[in-house]
Amino acid sequence: MSSLAWARSGGRAGSVLGWGRRGTGALSGVHPSARRFIIDLSYSAHFMDFKGSSIPSSMKKLVVTKLSPNFRDAVRTQTVAVPTPGDSDLLVRNRFVGINASDINYSAGRYDPSLKPPFDAGFEGIGEVVGLGLSASSRYTIGDTVAYFGSGAFAEYTVVPAKESVPVPAVKPEFLTLLVSGATAYIALKRLGDLTKGETVLITAAAGGTGQFAVQFAKKAGCHVIGTCSSNEKAGFLKSLGCDRAINYTTEDLAKILRKEYPHGIDVVYESVGGSVLELAVNSLAKKGRLIVIGFISGYQTASGVPSFRGGTLPVKLLQKSASIRGFFLPHFLSDYREALDSMMQMYAKGELVCEVDCGDLAQGGKFMGLESVFQAVDYMYAGKNLGKVVVEVTPPTVSNSKL
Repeated sequence: MSSLAWARSGGRAGSVLGWGRRGTGALSGVHPSARRFIIDLSYSAHFMDFKGSSIPSSMKKLVVTKLSPNFRDAVRTQTVAVPTPGDSDLLVRNRFVGINASDINYSAGRYDPSLKPPFDAGFEGIGEVVGLGLSASSRYTIGDTVAYFGSGAFAEYTVVPAKESVPVPAVKPEFLTLLVSGATAYIALKRLGDLTKGETVLITAAAGGTGQFAVQFAKKAGCHVIGTCSSNEKAGFLKSLGCDRAINYTTEDLAKILRKEYPHGIDVVYESVGGSVLELAVNSLAKKGRLIVIGFISGYQTASGVPSFRGGTLPVKLLQKSASIRGFFLPHFLSDYREALDSMMQMYAKGELVCEVDCGDLAQGGKFMGLESVFQAVDYMYAGKNLGKVVVEVTPPTVSNSKL
């Protein structure tokens, strides 16, 4: 790594966070230009992992090479040079990356039609800082642990703007669950749910990455919570979170249960499945009910990405109940992001929030280890086998070779 010039730019798309830890200015008395191409090696402690964890000259990353909702068809593993951080960037050695249902929306080009392949895949990661630019060293140092929410996470190393990094106490996958899944549930229910104590809340795919948090936040608001899931094991997990009625839709009729046990309807629905489940949710709304659409995973693997929905009478149904349907897309609510993350971090630290992680220990191929297992992890999630947030361990813990 001695030949690397640590001020060379390492490109990365996405700008979602504004996070710093030790101020925002450059080092005292130093006025770096936008890009330094010659580095005084006396500053090497600021730029290189001097603690003994060698940085290789090349790495693997996952790249979308063609647009397709079939993740295996769209994405390829490439070996490239390890990127170098710019003046205000961090080089993060990814330990864990999170799998999201929308990974295939991204690989299909649905989020930004102007984005053409090739482009990097993955939304979120957590790991150690192993390199950084001069300005970034005013807030971070080698060995710091950070998480981030942005593109290019499916890689062994990722360059992340320092201002978009989230300092975390340790490289634990539980913190990774909060970045997208937890934040989605927290902000959506707070801003769009208008939860009131005593109301009835239905959460679909409740044992999944974001559903687990929706259950907990609705219970904290004093609501009666119904959660749908696909197995008795998941139903047991939901009950352990405080879910009042866990419905295993593979053995129970969801529509009949809602009609029989909740004849007055559902006040709030946190919905991520789409299609027939969305239709049922609309029909089950109570007067002044609110339905929050946070996704429609049942259609993501289709060509259009949207499941069939019979909405011809939707205006009448909403009018008759003074009900509403509200859409939620996390990047539209970034002004709420920092407060949400701070609050969830505090709850987790106090033992008040469960962050269930599924690393594939019970998957057919075993635990999700190494970047190549991202493909298996995506398949695993879409097969509905996960309990909690699906996470891949990209690299093993750092073992220092330092003799000091």
